[in-house]
This record gives sequence, C-alpha cells and structure tokens, in this order.
Amino acid sequence: MTSPNSPTFDNSYVKQAERFYSPQEPATVATPKLVRINTVLAEELGIDPQWLASPEGIATMAGNHMPDGAEPIATVYAGHQFGGWNPQLGDGRAVLLGELIAKNGTRYDWQLKGSGRTPYSRGGDGKSPLGPVLREYILCEAMATLNVPTTRALGAVTTGELVFRDQALPGAVFSRVAQSHIRVGTMQYFAARQDTEALQSLSNYLIDRHFPDAAKASNPVLTMLNDIISRQATLIAKWQSIGFIHGVMNTDNMLLCGETIDYGPCAFMENYDPATVFSSIDHNGRYAYGNQPGIAHWNLAQLAQALLAILDNAPDATEESAIALAQQALDAFPELFLKAYQAIIKDKLGLSSFSEQDDPLFQDLLTLMEQEKADFTLCFRRLAELADEGACINNSVHELFEFNGNFTPWLQQWRQRLIEDTQTPAQRQAQMFKANPVFIPRNHLVQEAIVAAERNSDFSAFNQLVDVLKTPHTFDPNKQRYALPAKPNERVLQTFCGT
Repeated sequence: MTSPNSPTFDNSYVKQAERFYSPQEPATVATPKLVRINTVLAEELGIDPQWLASPEGIATMAGNHMPDGAEPIATVYAGHQFGGWNPQLGDGRAVLLGELIAKNGTRYDWQLKGSGRTPYSRGGDGKSPLGPVLREYILCEAMATLNVPTTRALGAVTTGELVFRDQALPGAVFSRVAQSHIRVGTMQYFAARQDTEALQSLSNYLIDRHFPDAAKASNPVLTMLNDIISRQATLIAKWQSIGFIHGVMNTDNMLLCGETIDYGPCAFMENYDPATVFSSIDHNGRYAYGNQPGIAHWNLAQLAQALLAILDNAPDATEESAIALAQQALDAFPELFLKAYQAIIKDKLGLSSFSEQDDPLFQDLLTLMEQEKADFTLCFRRLAELADEGACINNSVHELFEFNGNFTPWLQQWRQRLIEDTQTPAQRQAQMFKANPVFIPRNHLVQEAIVAAERNSDFSAFNQLVDVLKTPHTFDPNKQRYALPAKPNERVLQTFCGT
C-alpha cells in the first residue's frame, strides 16, 4: 500500500499514441540502500524528503515499489551516434516513472536510470554500475549550481547486486529529473518512418509543454524549431564558458527542452586546449571541447531535416519551401551562439559590454593559456582577483595559480581596456567572481569518490564533493584541495559510459 506522503503524479506523455513508448516496469533489486537524496530538489517537486528517504521512497528509487499514479514506460527514439545513423535506440536502461508538477508550475519527468532491461536494451542488461551513477549525480548538480540548464539528481540508491562489465561492480539506480526526455532522436525516429502524424502529434505536445508561445504563431512548428535552436545556442555557450566537455553529443543525447543530459564520458577541462577529449569511445575527437558548437549546429540540422514534412504549413508548401525555412532557421545558430557566448565572456573579463574590438584581446588570452598549459578555471578566477587591486582579498587563489611573465603584456592590455570601461573596480570584481567559479568537479576528485564507494562502500568523499560544489564561486582555503588541478599521478584522462 502506498503511503499518503508519496508524490502526486500528473502524467501526460503516456496519453500519446503507444508507438511513442512501451509500458515497462523497472526490475526489482535485492537489497536497496540509500546513497543520497536531493532534499532541496525534492521539496521543489512537492516530494516529501522524509518519504523519499523512507523505506518506501528508497524502494521506489530502486524500482521495487510503484507509488499510486506512476505509469512506468520506456520511450523510443533513434539517433546519430558519432555521426553514424541508428534507426532505433530508446531507453535501454531507463524507465520513466511519471511526471510531477513542481511548486513553480513546471512539469518534470522522474526517471530511473539503471533499472533493468527494456524492449530497447539491444542485448544489454539495463543495469548501471555504481560509478556512473555517482558521476552523474556529481556532474549534473554541479552544472545546476553553475547556472547551466541540466537534468537533475533526485537521488541514488545501491542495489545490493553486482553488475558485470570488464569486472564485477556494485550496482546502483539513479533517479533523474528532467523537464522532459524528448530528444532530437525522438523526432528522427518518426521522420525515418515517414510517420507525419506522429511528427505533428509530438510537435504539438512539445509546443504545449515547452514552447507555449509558439502555439500563437502563424507557423507553430517553425517557431518551435527557432526556439530550440536558440536554447541550444545558449546551452553550448554556457558549456564552453566553464570548460565542460560532454563526450557523447549524439542526437539521441540532445534534449529538445534545452537541458544537458547524459553525464557518461564527460569531464571538465583543466589545462586549456581546444582539442581536449576525455571520452574513451571518441577515438577521432569528434566531440572535443573546441568542436562542441559546430556539433550542436550539425545536430540541429538533423532535427530540421526530421521536421521537413511538417515545417511549412502554407497551402502551397513544397519540399523546397520547407528546406528554405529550415536553412534560414539553421543559419541563425552561429550568431545566436556568438552573442550568448560573448555575453558570458564579457562577464568573465570584467567588461560592461563586449565589442568586436574585444575579441582579439580574448583570443590572445586563450592562445596564451594554451601555450602555457594554464588551468582554465583558475586562470579566470585569478583574473577576477586582479580586477580590483585595491580590494583586500582574504581568500585568494594566488598560491594555486599565478600568471607568469609571459602573460604580462596581455595583462597590461586588459588593464588598459578596463580603464575605458564604465564599471567601478568593485562592480567589475563582483561580476567576475560570479562568472568565474573556483570549484568545479575535477575529474580526479570524481574518480576518487567513485573508487572509495566502489571498493569500500565509503561515500564520504562523494558527499563532501557534492557539498563543496554547492558553492562553486566562494573560495574557502580549508577546501583548497578541491580547487587544485590533478597532479601528474592523479590525472584521469579517459572517462567511460556506464553501459
């Protein structure tokens, strides 16, 4: 029997035609135990945190209990993976329990990841080792505090079972929350089957759920496409500004609501290098840091192609006219990205505005950082400290990072540019501290937390890291180790998917 304190579901996606998903109960597990719950997020979603941490809540997160109102499904989609087309993918190790209405009125999916086989598992076991669950929890919550649109961590539980990859590993299930899990690949799935009715139905659903203003436009689908392109431009600009590298920017990992999803082989860059790759399966560097804006544009082109059959709603519409509309929408992406990126860069550099004349200054800084193998995060953070040299900074990162003599000419140019700016030094520094974090989920710290949990069931390093990352812009010298780049013997150069 379900507790009266259990969440209230309000499911809408299951009302779509059943070809959009398969009803799917999660697999039960042996002895679920709580790792952590996200109390603040639970409260925002209207979930009683005490219920979530109770035996019934833990059983729900493990897949052993279905609360009243839950309607578990596995959704279907297709996608381009590393540029290669796969006509059917789908939730191979995830089950969508249902939807919740947050206190602010926003609708969210609650999904269990690592919850067993589904019709889309393609031979896999549908389970997740503990390591990828902890990585996703750490990374997505860090991204949220860094103001990056992202899926969120509601909670994580261990299963008491082993998952077999190249070795036996403890199993876990991750509770993921997203504004929806509809992907570019979802549209591609139905477009490949020439199912125009499904494309229109899915577009109507997306407009109603995420783009309500598009419903008032003369061409709602085109307006929706423009809105998606704009959201993606802003999202990728935010990734680039903090040195985040996704690792698997396939079209099936691109949510149309504009949130970051799939924190498998991802990581934050330390030494600045546009060619940086962490993913063990990205053999040719397709998704390297410097390639991410271009790949986002390519993915959006696949979305536009999938929508061609319904993109032009004029009475005299033709394939050529639909292609012209799609191309016009796609051509806007580079400028949208550049404006979003420069709006962030002006804050990182301490400027009140960013003009074309400022771009060489910024590019010269990046060139220097690459030449000097400067830490991306600490370099910008130290720059923020120098923005108001009359201020007394008790907790400085100068012992962790300092500009060497090769930066001196550039720093002189930057200071001259600041003299021309309208902000006071105090205003400038406050802006820069807000734009330049000191704590990011460094790969060696994430790995340290995973190893301790996997080998010794010790979650203290995991919990401490999650807590430190809640305040990424405030430097505490007592937490100095969390701001330090990896030592040579600590470097983790490859990250892996959990499948």
